[in-house]
Amino acid sequence: MDTRDAELKKELNATLHARRELGEEYESALVDSFLEKVDQRIDGAVERRVRRQFAEQQMVAARDGRSPGATDSWGERFGFGIVSLVLAVPLSAIGVGAADLPGLLVSWAGIVGVNVVQAARTQPGLFGGLRRRSSGDGDWKA
Repeated sequence: MDTRDAELKKELNATLHARRELGEEYESALVDSFLEKVDQRIDGAVERRVRRQFAEQQMVAARDGRSPGATDSWGERFGFGIVSLVLAVPLSAIGVGAADLPGLLVSWAGIVGVNVVQAARTQPGLFGGLRRRSSGDGDWKA
């Protein structure tokens, strides 16, 4: 038995005992008082459940808040591409100056890598990554 149920049972027993001592003329006041306590108990339980569900929804929204397409606009993707190209010029120069052709290849591999990661983040199905089976058994397939 839950402790709250035990407390409610004690309240009921106290109300019944008070009714026996005070008589029938106080019966409606005693019943109203007991029902008020039951209502408060129910309101508290409902409020806790609503708060818990609201917190869970906020956590899910926070996790999925950065879902692809939800906040990523075409302008953001376009801007990222422009910034990549603008930064490619000095990075290429630094790579060539430091290690000639291998330096150029390494700098461009980094630029391409950053853009691939950005594309995979904004469009997860773009590269045919891992998908979770819909059966819910937790297995992964390619």
